[in-house]
Amino acid sequence: MTETGSADDGRVRCGWVGDDPVYRAYHDAEWGVPKRDDRELFELLILEGFQAGLAWITILRKREGFRRAFDGFDPERMAAYGEADTARLLADPDIVRNRLKVAAAATNARAFLLAMDEPGGFSGLVWSFAPPPRSVRPVSLAEIPAKSPESGAMSKELKRRGFTFVGSTICYAFMQSAGLVDDHVEGCFRAQSGG
Repeated sequence: MTETGSADDGRVRCGWVGDDPVYRAYHDAEWGVPKRDDRELFELLILEGFQAGLAWITILRKREGFRRAFDGFDPERMAAYGEADTARLLADPDIVRNRLKVAAAATNARAFLLAMDEPGGFSGLVWSFAPPPRSVRPVSLAEIPAKSPESGAMSKELKRRGFTFVGSTICYAFMQSAGLVDDHVEGCFRAQSGG
């Protein structure tokens, strides 16, 4: 599959999907769908941080393991993680075992809780960086950026608030997965006309 491709069901999808059923289900039901639930957004941000340097399919295949290991992404429980939790997580084969990323998850839980104390909560914060809808849909994967001015601004603000593993590229991937931007390419069955 190149820019768009069809799977066994005859639907044309974005070229990055390939034939993997996990990727296909994620693309078809989740990627680019606007999410405004604070907890769902928090989970996505944590997972995007763990994805840094890895393929997203690795994270998708381990998502249930992450949910179990991180107490359902309960930010209050995660904010209280200590050395015993770090040791437990680093020994868990069902997640990506990286000390810096595990530490970042607890740090980000604390920053998330502070953001929740503000009007609009975490959702209001991240959605304030959503760009206007595209006037023209990308026709190729090459037209989809790895980062944007908006993801750079989001990264800067999240870092100012104490979040880690939230560089501009991670923030752009988060914006894609959370539906702040819709990067389904022209021809993909998920693409809505008009951008």
